[in-house]
Amino acid sequence: MIAAFGQVPGLAASHILLAAAALVLALVVSLPLGVFAARRPVLRQAALGFASLVQTVPGLALLALFYPVLVGLSALVGGGIPALGFLPSLLALTLYALLPILRNVIAGLGGIDPAVIEAADGIGMTPAQRLRLVEAPLAAPVAMAGIRTAAVWTIGAATLSTTVGYPSLGNLIFAGLQTETTALVLAGCVASAALALAVDGLLALVERGVATGRRWLMAGPALLLLAVVGGAAAYTWWPAKPAIVIGAKNFSEQYILARLIGERLEQAGFDVRYREGLGSAVALRALEGGDVDVYVDYAGTIWTNAMQRSDTPAAPAMAAGIDGWLRARPGQARVIGPLGFENAYALAMKPRAGISSIADLARVAPGLRLAADLEFLDRPEWRTIRDAYGLRFADQRAYSPTFMYRALSGGQADVISAFSSDGRIAADGLVVLADPKRAVPSYDALLLVGGARAGDARVRAALQPLVGQVPVAAMRQANYMVDRDTDKATPDVAARWLSGQLERTGAQKPAIR
Repeated sequence: MIAAFGQVPGLAASHILLAAAALVLALVVSLPLGVFAARRPVLRQAALGFASLVQTVPGLALLALFYPVLVGLSALVGGGIPALGFLPSLLALTLYALLPILRNVIAGLGGIDPAVIEAADGIGMTPAQRLRLVEAPLAAPVAMAGIRTAAVWTIGAATLSTTVGYPSLGNLIFAGLQTETTALVLAGCVASAALALAVDGLLALVERGVATGRRWLMAGPALLLLAVVGGAAAYTWWPAKPAIVIGAKNFSEQYILARLIGERLEQAGFDVRYREGLGSAVALRALEGGDVDVYVDYAGTIWTNAMQRSDTPAAPAMAAGIDGWLRARPGQARVIGPLGFENAYALAMKPRAGISSIADLARVAPGLRLAADLEFLDRPEWRTIRDAYGLRFADQRAYSPTFMYRALSGGQADVISAFSSDGRIAADGLVVLADPKRAVPSYDALLLVGGARAGDARVRAALQPLVGQVPVAAMRQANYMVDRDTDKATPDVAARWLSGQLERTGAQKPAIR
């Protein structure tokens, strides 16, 4: 628990900075727009309609939608616009914060007694004077209520920025959910909730000061908020020692491998940082964009998703093809080599008489339920398997990887899209169904390095001993250490155990320089 909360300060600083920037940008847009829209019915309907429409889009979807938009804009202007990290998070959160501010500004101005407006006009006030001296003070308490709502929403939604490569308190929540580490989930949730409540409380004091005209009650909390944001900015932007950034996707094996790689690099004298919880497409783009220097991906994922290939060559040919494809792209990333095990998609189930292959499964699938991980049903691999065997299930549902296994053991599913290096397959007594038609491509775990680090001989020397040295049995055991129900280990502990296994089997430590 102490170790989990020890990660909070740094993540909270970047979380605060993002939420504050989004709220300020939303205020810059909403306040003048609300003033103009309050007296113009057509503009009011259009503005509120757009802001309401944004609220219907799930946060993760909105973040994902900004990626192709920013990639396209960057291509139009010749590059330089980041499609991952801070910018897409800022834009998505800003859009989410618009509605409560805009709606309350319009409501506050619209609720002013018309007689007050007539009186202001009667004494000769200009529209600008009337807004500044009469309308703004009267509408301010209602507008502040909208700002408070927007602030709480923004702080909560900022946890989703983890999925596009921006560090936030969501790092703890996502990692904890995937590894079932309650301490991490609690640390992230408690810190995010405490931050939201604290900001809401300070803004409530500002609101009371606005309503009562007590300037000191407005100024004190406002200055404290500015000080906190300034401290977060200083903490986040303070020049850090150059470090190698290690990426990881959002499941246990990736967290373990990231720590294994980090240990090797630290032993070689490098400083390392971690950027975890990334989606498949985000991780590869982060590597090519220089936001991540090293991470492990799987041959079949890159081959089918990124390269859009449908053929299934042998594993060495696939790895060579991926390396050539990466080198030819602007990021000039490279494949250092396969780690030595495969984490392939597979269909698994409890033992059932007469079913040992996917072809056998196809005959009874219409009466069974499939539980898949969050990506599988939208991946080309599933379409290939489905069409090759004519699979049709009675029900198909997506789960996070951990809860997918729970669905199978709890009777909510009959078949799952398992991972061949997952220790829970043997622990739960599951049968991995054979793929006689070879519909699933090779999923060798490939160690990738970004273009900026690809030519660094020290980096390659530190990581080269891992190539071909991680047997699937050891990887399954390390994964199970994290995923099992009792006596769970952290990814750090599992990585140290795996490192010890590799040293005993010949993967030497890198020389410290």
